Amino acid sequence: VQLVESGGGLVQAGGSLRLSCEVSGITFDDYTMAWFRQVPGKEREGVASISNTDGTYTYADSVKGRFTISKDNEKKILYLNIDNAEPEDTAVYYCGAAFGLYSKTYYLTHWAYDHWGQGTQVTVSS
Repeated sequence: VQLVESGGGLVQAGGSLRLSCEVSGITFDDYTMAWFRQVPGKEREGVASISNTDGTYTYADSVKGRFTISKDNEKKILYLNIDNAEPEDTAVYYCGAAFGLYSKTYYLTHWAYDHWGQGTQVTVSS
């Protein structure tokens, strides 16, 4: 199983960025996919997910209206569009895949996820 993130970088506050996560080694449609982020000394935080069981899109309150998660099932790529970026969005962003995740309570919970990418750094300057 391989998840490879890309698209991170430096962006000014108010700017936009698009992250990608190329997935291989799993049946994409069998997994709930999500984006998480982490800053040093803090727990990994879920920001957006797409459930494969009920089709729902879930966003953390801090990113609602600014982040958009999507996926291309044919290409097996997960995306995260970041708009109106804020300095507080600075973090390493990870994509995760969870098999058999049925409870929406855990869609943004990192320990519910089975597979992870290596992460991509996003830095938002003020």
